[in-house]
Amino acid sequence: MSNISPLLKKGAILSLDANLGISLSSIMLQYNPETITRSLKPQSVGDEPDRTEILRLKGPPIETIKCDIVIDAIDQLENSDPTAMSLGIQPQLSALELLIYPTSATLISNEQLSLSGTLEILPMETNLTVFAWNNQRITPVRITDMEITEQDFDPQLNPIRAKVSLGMRVLNINDVSFQTPAGALYLTYQTSKEAMALLA
Repeated sequence: MSNISPLLKKGAILSLDANLGISLSSIMLQYNPETITRSLKPQSVGDEPDRTEILRLKGPPIETIKCDIVIDAIDQLENSDPTAMSLGIQPQLSALELLIYPTSATLISNEQLSLSGTLEILPMETNLTVFAWNNQRITPVRITDMEITEQDFDPQLNPIRAKVSLGMRVLNINDVSFQTPAGALYLTYQTSKEAMALLA
């Protein structure tokens, strides 16, 4: 009797238009992380609430997610992929890094506004980042930290293997409006938790 392995799904990091919810790009994880660390901090009314408020919450807990992502070019190099052969994994690393960059067009536009004498320039807005792990865990996040360790290089010193440590904070309805794509995604995320808890 032959063994049939289940189809392995891969996680992804998505970039959406923050106002319209339109998908702009997706980064499929080459290898799923072996572990994901989640931390939840309850949002109580205060550090020392009185007895009338001891059970009250200001909103959902602050949830953070940490994971390590491994990227390598082994398969691409074996298949003589021209991009991997000339640049290694720099395109994949750049795609991840740009999740926390304002666009160069925005930088130039703000500089022009500054030079024209605009008194107040709003902080630059990025796209909405979504961490998609499985059907029940698709949540809007803000990347809080990213550490890249480049481990192997080709003869041109292009990185061909790297570990990316990601820290993410789940955006909940205290952070975003119900009427936004982020708010809708978060509400689905929480109601999914509530439905699964009924099965425990």
